[in-house]
Amino acid sequence: MHKPLLSIALFFLVVVSFAQKFSPNEAESKVSFVIKNFGLKVDGNFKGIRGTILFDPADLYNSAVYVSVSANTIDTDNSTRDKHLKKADYFNVEKFPIISFISTKISKTATVGKYIISGNLTIKGTTKQIEFDFTAIPINTGFTFKGAFTINRRDFNVGGSSLALSDNLTVYLNVASIKN
Repeated sequence: MHKPLLSIALFFLVVVSFAQKFSPNEAESKVSFVIKNFGLKVDGNFKGIRGTILFDPADLYNSAVYVSVSANTIDTDNSTRDKHLKKADYFNVEKFPIISFISTKISKTATVGKYIISGNLTIKGTTKQIEFDFTAIPINTGFTFKGAFTINRRDFNVGGSSLALSDNLTVYLNVASIKN
């Protein structure tokens, strides 16, 4: 094995050996959002969260999150609107089928069980650094991670220059995990 490949393999082996490895439980997890359209709140969700969560509250340096959802699963309880949101001027699901988040840092807060996560959110081919608080609640299968963050849809080229649609939307995460 070449030295660079050996180094990479050893790095991942070390990271996985310290932090506990979890996967999102798709059936018990929810990724939802709220945005105003013509001044009225519209909510929706994405299904099928997938990925890997390496998490150990005692070893946050070796903890990391790699998760994604399919943009095609958007559901606002209005099939006509959902079809429109899948088109090029919104999520362009044919060209950009995946929305992903990859953490860059997880740190503690002064509150027990509450953390701050920083990372890269990619929507419609655009990646932006975000940071938000989350809680990690121990459950039988691992943890339930809960958090929320607000983004500007225009930063990700979603919705064009629509004046009826608010620029800011809030994403809510409730991710139950299963230990691998």
